[in-house]
Amino acid sequence: MRLLIVKTSSMGDVVHALPVVADVLKHDPTAAIEWLVEAAYAAIPQLHPGVRRVLPMSWRKWRRALLSGATWQAMREVRAELQREPYDIVLDLQGLLKSALWARQARGPVAGYDRRSAREPSAAWLYQRRAAVGKDQHAVQRCRALAAAHLGYAVPATPPDFGLRAPAAGWGPKAPYAVLIPNASRKEKLWPERHWVSVGKRLRERGLIPVVLWGADAEQTLAERIAADCEGDVPPFLKVGEMAAVLAGARQVVGLDTGFTHLAAALGRPTVGIYCDHEPGLAGITGPGRVASIGGRWQVPSRNDVLALIEQQFRP
Repeated sequence: MRLLIVKTSSMGDVVHALPVVADVLKHDPTAAIEWLVEAAYAAIPQLHPGVRRVLPMSWRKWRRALLSGATWQAMREVRAELQREPYDIVLDLQGLLKSALWARQARGPVAGYDRRSAREPSAAWLYQRRAAVGKDQHAVQRCRALAAAHLGYAVPATPPDFGLRAPAAGWGPKAPYAVLIPNASRKEKLWPERHWVSVGKRLRERGLIPVVLWGADAEQTLAERIAADCEGDVPPFLKVGEMAAVLAGARQVVGLDTGFTHLAAALGRPTVGIYCDHEPGLAGITGPGRVASIGGRWQVPSRNDVLALIEQQFRP
């Protein structure tokens, strides 16, 4: 069976879809699985040995320059790759109009959510096969349920297997370290800077160097201030695969509701996820290690509550 998974963005959503690979291969060990994903996140499915080929695309970039000849040429190249060989099934795990439109570019029957299950109901009109999946399930479980419904097997009762193979270490302290992820795409997600400093100091007391991650210039400034106040370290700019190596080597991770926090949990790291602007229930931190989510909509968690969760994860 040749299967194309369509889950293009964002980083956390791509991470949440990973257990589908293990489920499919348990059902059919000979399945050839490919994945269509935004180029910025291509390193994530590439870390899964069960994914045979990753097809990167750059829709977020292309949509800002749709009148450009270079944009249309790049889109034609991706479409040619999708058309190269037929798929037995094209599985859109995203449920958006954009993902459904790209899924239709591939050679093969397109399967996805039904109108009531899809994040954008209009996407369901583009699927040849539809399945109902409850919206009250965690994002990981929704992906697993959709794949099971279309491929004809029962959702495994086992915990989700993210299947990531940690990349080789690159940048990183030689001493044991923890990772702090204080930056997010929206200011509503942010947690007070002074609390991050307190977390960094507590980790220092535990014998861990606080490594404060960043991804943009403004984020680097914040990371450097926090690191300076808790005797931590700040890496240079790292790509997603390089960042995954840093996360995989951490003894502890504390982060906001961002893709890298979800990636850390998927890599099996003890992880605390801090939620400041929405409920974690349907997209809470999940992974094979010790993980916890705290906070919610209009419920900014206190410094002491976060520190207590960190202490619980340190216990044998």
